[in-house]
Amino acid sequence: MILCILDHINQERKAKEEILKMAVESVKYARSLSPSVEFSPEDASRTEPEFLREVVEKVIEAGAEVVNIPDTVGYAYPEEFGKLIGYLKKNVSNIEKAIISVHCHNDLGLATANTLSAIKNGAGQVEVTINGIGERAGNAALEEVVMTLHTRKDLFPYQTNIDTRMIYPVSRLVSKLMGMPVQRNKAIVGANAFAHSSGIHLDGILKDRRTYEIIKPEDIGLEGHTMI
Repeated sequence: MILCILDHINQERKAKEEILKMAVESVKYARSLSPSVEFSPEDASRTEPEFLREVVEKVIEAGAEVVNIPDTVGYAYPEEFGKLIGYLKKNVSNIEKAIISVHCHNDLGLATANTLSAIKNGAGQVEVTINGIGERAGNAALEEVVMTLHTRKDLFPYQTNIDTRMIYPVSRLVSKLMGMPVQRNKAIVGANAFAHSSGIHLDGILKDRRTYEIIKPEDIGLEGHTMI
């Protein structure tokens, strides 16, 4: 069961003490209905870190097994968002009893970068979407996060259970069902992602595909690259 009940204080027009009480009571009620509860404090990236720490500590004490830290309006910068996750990991006294998750929006085009920064700083779960679909400018794109982890293992010694060969077929299925074309220059799954046209690029690809391809097309379910 997922709870998202801690709205920005200005939106709820409630005192911090009342917000905290609502959060704790809601988690306790949710636990009476479900053995697994995820708590999500909306607009966490713009909340005072100390108050956020207090809320996270209390909801874990109340029984939340996952605490999701969202960048609800895509406002955060990767360095500061990673720092916030690191702050919670270090200062929430009972953090070992829960998983920190993140949910990043793409209003400034930083959703994937913020998500990766959170992983580097201790997030054990991330919320992502196929093709980066979502509210307004969308959310962190699954294909970008997964293939960064897959490609840059020197920086991210982590793994997922995702079969990367299904990324392209699923991307196309989602695009078709939603009637939302994928932009040609979209990272990983765009039509141009593995297309090479200029002379020097073609020459390099023909000699050694690794010259201009850091990901094998086959790894995401494509048959190969395209020569234009």
